[in-house]
Amino acid sequence: MKCQKYHVFITILLFFISCTKEEKAKDFILQGHVFGTTYKIVYLNASKNHQKSIDSLFFLMNKSLSTYIPNSDISKINKGDTTIVVDDLFLEVFKKSKKIHKETNGYFDPTVGNLVNAWGFGPPKGEKNLTQEALKAQMRFVSLDKVTILDRKVYKKYEEIYLDFNAIAKGFGIDIVARFLERKKIKNYLIEVGGEIRAKGKKANNISWAIQLVDPIHKDGSKGFKKINLSDKSMATSGNYRKFRVAENGQKFVHTINPKTGFAKESNLLSASVIADLDCADVDAYATAFMAMGYEKSKKFLEKHKNLDGILLFVDENGRLKEYKTRDFK
Repeated sequence: MKCQKYHVFITILLFFISCTKEEKAKDFILQGHVFGTTYKIVYLNASKNHQKSIDSLFFLMNKSLSTYIPNSDISKINKGDTTIVVDDLFLEVFKKSKKIHKETNGYFDPTVGNLVNAWGFGPPKGEKNLTQEALKAQMRFVSLDKVTILDRKVYKKYEEIYLDFNAIAKGFGIDIVARFLERKKIKNYLIEVGGEIRAKGKKANNISWAIQLVDPIHKDGSKGFKKINLSDKSMATSGNYRKFRVAENGQKFVHTINPKTGFAKESNLLSASVIADLDCADVDAYATAFMAMGYEKSKKFLEKHKNLDGILLFVDENGRLKEYKTRDFK
């Protein structure tokens, strides 16, 4: 009997030691590639490496929303498959897109996908130079108002309408990871995907999470343009100074399509950074809309929507770099 009690005691002790070892907290840095870009996830004081779970979340995002994967739900819908029953990821992105489409008076519009492709910035090889007639024909298929979801099925007014959520998907992917980490009771993290960021709490030594904005004029320099505190905030930056092409005649075409005109022409707004205590998907979409709006409309939007902070970098009539910033940066 004494030996049996001793055996039970040793078993309990080993179990306790095992649990203590397993629950020892440390910091993690995860890095990789997703959504055609890179990601970096830093989370502190956690007991487990969640790489596999996060990879699974990215897989589900791509399966639902990637226009670069031929058998994703959105790719099938764009090809005319009306039998697809969309998942919660697709449904949430669609609802957010509808909301911001309305708020921005249509300047954020995921139905510019055909134009993105036609100007040569999408997965298929596009025409790259559109005639007025071709542009007019494509504009018929632009407007998120022409798309609805009923009982988780997508209905398009025209079969040719091409949905492209790439202007909001990176931010949304960050939000999905952030929710996962918070379910795991992780209070301090920073998630960055392709330059879009969401941060929570503080980093080591109780220091706030912070980043450096890039100077679009001297984008190849090693120094940042401005340091920004991002603790408990999301931030997205959109700019046409990196992704563009130049035609044989010297005309510059940028990847941000104006859904009002259908053109891919550069405006005086070089970069729009939006920071807010919102989902990263929201600020991602607003930043994209601003690039289509141009400087004046974006400035007025920020003045009206006090829940958003932003930094707009633009070129004045003399070709000089200028900056507009909201209250938190003045």
